[in-house]
Amino acid sequence: MTKQTLDIVWLKRDIRLDDHAPLYNAELSSNPYLIIYIFETSIISHPDTSDRHLQFVYHSLLDMDNQLKYYNRSTTKFYAEAIEVFGYFEEHYQIGTVYSHEENGIQKTWQRDLEISRFFRKHGIVWKEYQRDGVIRGVKNRDGWDKNWYITMNQPIIENSFSKSSIAFSNPFPLPKNFLLRVQKYPKSFQPAGSTNAWKYLKSFCEKRGHFYHIHISKPRQSRESCGRISPYLAWGNLSIRQAYQFIKSHPNLESHKGARRGILTRLKWHCHFIQKFEVECAYEYRCINKGYELLQRDNSPDKLNAWKEGMTGYPMVDACMRAVKQTGWINFRMRAMLVSFLCHHLDQDWKNGVYHLAQLFLDYEPGIHYPQFQMQAGTTGINTVRIYNPVKQSIDHDTDGSFLLKWLPELQKIPVQYIHEPWKMTSIEQELYDFRISHDYPAPIVDLKESGKAARDKIWGHRKHPLVKQEQQRILRTHTRRQKTTD
Repeated sequence: MTKQTLDIVWLKRDIRLDDHAPLYNAELSSNPYLIIYIFETSIISHPDTSDRHLQFVYHSLLDMDNQLKYYNRSTTKFYAEAIEVFGYFEEHYQIGTVYSHEENGIQKTWQRDLEISRFFRKHGIVWKEYQRDGVIRGVKNRDGWDKNWYITMNQPIIENSFSKSSIAFSNPFPLPKNFLLRVQKYPKSFQPAGSTNAWKYLKSFCEKRGHFYHIHISKPRQSRESCGRISPYLAWGNLSIRQAYQFIKSHPNLESHKGARRGILTRLKWHCHFIQKFEVECAYEYRCINKGYELLQRDNSPDKLNAWKEGMTGYPMVDACMRAVKQTGWINFRMRAMLVSFLCHHLDQDWKNGVYHLAQLFLDYEPGIHYPQFQMQAGTTGINTVRIYNPVKQSIDHDTDGSFLLKWLPELQKIPVQYIHEPWKMTSIEQELYDFRISHDYPAPIVDLKESGKAARDKIWGHRKHPLVKQEQQRILRTHTRRQKTTD
């Protein structure tokens, strides 16, 4: 019996219809094609993944299906290992070409790709992969990368059109009921998924929300409105970086708000810069960027770690940020940096103890940004300035009236605003007066900031003198620093 010829578009972190080279090239082929997404059992059980990620992906796919229904198309969703899915296709169909974007993910997805590539070569299947957001696989350093990134960002947006499909396909690996129960519900406290919502957020940023972007970027409350808030859509590919870059750059409303426009465009480039850095060395998920810091001894108190995870450290800004990101999946960058700094420096924890916890909480979890940034704040690169954030100073400077704190720490609503940032400074008489008791209604500070800060500085800076740290510094600079001057 002759097998039906079939092409496949394999979606990963690129759940959208436009500026999508795999879909574009599948349409150019004369073969019928399926659009598939695989919920890979080994990948979704990895400790960096949480239900909120899977929910975002699933609802992004539903949004895509809604846009495709006119063409009698939808995304076919598998629950299996990728090798099982392609093994089924190879057995029952004549696979023409598999189209996909390169996935700049963790080591586990890279190893998966190697396995799939071997399978395709063995069975004579053509796999055409396309770069994602100007990130280049296989490079050994960043020579010329900036120039090439700008060239990519200024290339025309791919505007796809679709033919109607007549394929009848029975899914051999459907999503099981228990999995569907996990992903079908979508909390209202999270940003809504899908490219339709991505464009709403991008347009509202350019039309009004973003006018004070550069002014409020460090404020935990105001930044929730004035920041782009497109990071989940970029992370899961509801928008390409190029779509966001060109839309922001050309939007007339931002002509009179150049500080805001310049700020967010710069951060779009940083986004890709860190993904490129991780693409070169994806082992950053497991080990220190500077291997010399693997030798650094930490206290690693389980009680302190749990207090940090639960938002019960006794430092209001730390606790409010942790509770906010638990509930909503988002917090601004400065507060993310403060959470990591407090964990690694003030609580003297190995960064590995907290890196998966925040990966699971961030709705916009992007491996290429998460691991390098986490380690920068943990001070394990050996080349970046070590920032040991004082959470009380951050609180006073960026939430002076305590409005953010009070939203996420309702137990502090009883006390006067002058004590919001440092409730432990209340006298016993004042605690009695306001019916509020430290260690009962709210935890006492878990560490003394002055002592923990000094100990952290002595430890992290002292370790920089270690011979292996110095040796690694030179290797890192050779690998990740531009060596040729470019005109951007």
